[in-house]
Amino acid sequence: MAIRAAISGSHLKLSSSSVGARSLSSWWRNVEPAPKDPILGVTEAFLADPSPDKVNVGVGAYRDDNGKPVVLECVREAERRIAGGFNMEYLPMGGSVNMIQESLKLAYGENSDLIKDKRIAAIQALSGTGACRIFADFQKRFCPDSRIYIPVPTWSNHHNIWRDAQVPERTYHYYHAESKGLDFAAMMDDIKNAPKGSFFLLHACAHNPTGVDPTEEQWREISHQFKVKGHFALFDMAYQGFASGYPEKDAKAIRIFLEDGHPIACAQSYAKNMGLYGQRVGCLR
Repeated sequence: MAIRAAISGSHLKLSSSSVGARSLSSWWRNVEPAPKDPILGVTEAFLADPSPDKVNVGVGAYRDDNGKPVVLECVREAERRIAGGFNMEYLPMGGSVNMIQESLKLAYGENSDLIKDKRIAAIQALSGTGACRIFADFQKRFCPDSRIYIPVPTWSNHHNIWRDAQVPERTYHYYHAESKGLDFAAMMDDIKNAPKGSFFLLHACAHNPTGVDPTEEQWREISHQFKVKGHFALFDMAYQGFASGYPEKDAKAIRIFLEDGHPIACAQSYAKNMGLYGQRVGCLR
């Protein structure tokens, strides 16, 4: 009897597991594969192409004259300095305090009063993508009825990030195809016509994908109009140092907004300017 009970119980458990497995399998059948990333798709095509003369124009990563990956010497030096110098304990909730402090200095300046007065809330993030996503979720939670204004064109993932955070998207004019420059008049009209207190995504420098940036004077006009309308600016800064070759100059738009007294947010990435793609190094503040 005991053997029969055990077998019977075992059989019941197996049947229950089988039902669960079938149910789980059915559930997974409703999950469709995500679409391929168009930029990474270019890299996949590059790797599959047997031509010796091929060039990868997908991800903007450092390469030498032979097409091999390049690690910047400053990055190698940083590796040498920190190698073996850290334990593997948990970081604070906000991430590495030292990394955050140095990121603030790079964006806001060594002598920023905001840093000295500790008036900046900042966290470490998974590169610029993670920083944007955290901000989008923050926006949704604390301003649930707000929208995000995104330039046309923009980095394709911006649309995905705010869509998945369930923040409605609106667009504003940016690039003028005929002149291959900034459509400044149309951009200013969109800023003026947006409801008061709107959220705008701004590229701090080296606009992706056009490379077209406002002049310093234009940034001052943009800042003034934001002040008039009470808009909030999120700067996506993925290319500091790339636009002009000078990190200080490339942070000028952010510095102008701070000088004018704006509360702002900034998603900062080190993937491009430091070549730290795989490390996913970024900051949100």
